[in-house]
Amino acid sequence: MKAMILAAGLGKRMRPLTDHCPKPLLPVAGKPLIVHHLERLKRAGIDEVVINVSYRAEQIMAALGDGSAFQLRIHWSLEKTPLETGGGIQKALPLLGEAPFLLVNGDVWCDYTPPASRLKGNDLAHLVLVDNPSHHPSGDFGLINGRVAPASHTRLTFAGISLLHPDLLADQPPGEFALAPLLKHAMTSNLVSGEHFSGHWVDVGTPERLNDLEHYLLAAQ
Repeated sequence: MKAMILAAGLGKRMRPLTDHCPKPLLPVAGKPLIVHHLERLKRAGIDEVVINVSYRAEQIMAALGDGSAFQLRIHWSLEKTPLETGGGIQKALPLLGEAPFLLVNGDVWCDYTPPASRLKGNDLAHLVLVDNPSHHPSGDFGLINGRVAPASHTRLTFAGISLLHPDLLADQPPGEFALAPLLKHAMTSNLVSGEHFSGHWVDVGTPERLNDLEHYLLAAQ
């Protein structure tokens, strides 16, 4: 299975830290945030990773190269302007191939990688959901008997980690578009499974949460 890391965002919420450094390269516990992802993917048995880049793309590509330093092979998907989540994935599909792949948001930290076996049958996606953080108390989706629903009395937060089948995006025209509406449409057809992960997860979206993650990782060493 291949993996894709979403790393094309502008990092606006992380300013001023991202004025001169792209968010994937922000250091946390002695290494760039994206390197934590690469190391975890390698430990999970993944050897090929697609990374989409746009803002300060040259810096990211120069820092990571072809991936050999991490015992991985990195394929780069360069976007002249960010294409949002859906558009970025669709542009990268030729690099990802026709099999399901693991998708990871570049601005989260989590010590869990779902195995490929979680995506079963005709499902188009399998989502990792977590408890709602204080900055997102209303959550995103419901989880009922292993199936993800767009609406529910009890909702969890999408962790930014999922297994996707390329067919989820196959009929979309090229360009900028979001992934969430496609996921919600698939949910209405009962084609999205999910799981509740209760371990450590961080949406590294602000300098404060980056600092909190730094303290957590250093304490765990």
